Amino acid sequence: MKWSIQQLLGFRGEELSLDESVDVSEVRNADREIREISSVHVKGSGSVTRELATFTLHISGTMTLPCARTLNDVEYPFSIDAVEAFQLSEWATFDEDEDVHELTSNTVDLMPYVRERILLEKPLRVFSDKPEGPAPESGSGWELQAEQHDQPEEKVDPRMAKLKQLFNDE
Repeated sequence: MKWSIQQLLGFRGEELSLDESVDVSEVRNADREIREISSVHVKGSGSVTRELATFTLHISGTMTLPCARTLNDVEYPFSIDAVEAFQLSEWATFDEDEDVHELTSNTVDLMPYVRERILLEKPLRVFSDKPEGPAPESGSGWELQAEQHDQPEEKVDPRMAKLKQLFNDE
């Protein structure tokens, strides 16, 4: 998923097709919460003009994350749709609101952008179905308690207690 500008210009007027499984295990170094990540399937297409190379991508795979409550492993499948555009000509101009990547070398490499999209897709927390795990359920001065969704107790302001009795009598 890496092309020189000359290779891409050879696809001008044609559709460039992508369908690859790639290793993105480097994302584990960028985010330590990602315990494991499967090979990622990248499917999509690209179109090339003299000034711009645009890739429409669908990125899918599975990452293993820790449960926020128990620290158990949780498989988190992801599916990302992305559009990445690259400026091929240094004389081309684009609006500020357009998200076009400038090239630092004479190559277009999609892998850094695929890894970036995966890191952006990672949720802040996930939960396991298992009630127990390696995380402790109590410690010095604290204990994990289940959330209760019962009816809240109706508290009466002591200044209004006599008024409440008046309404209860009728």
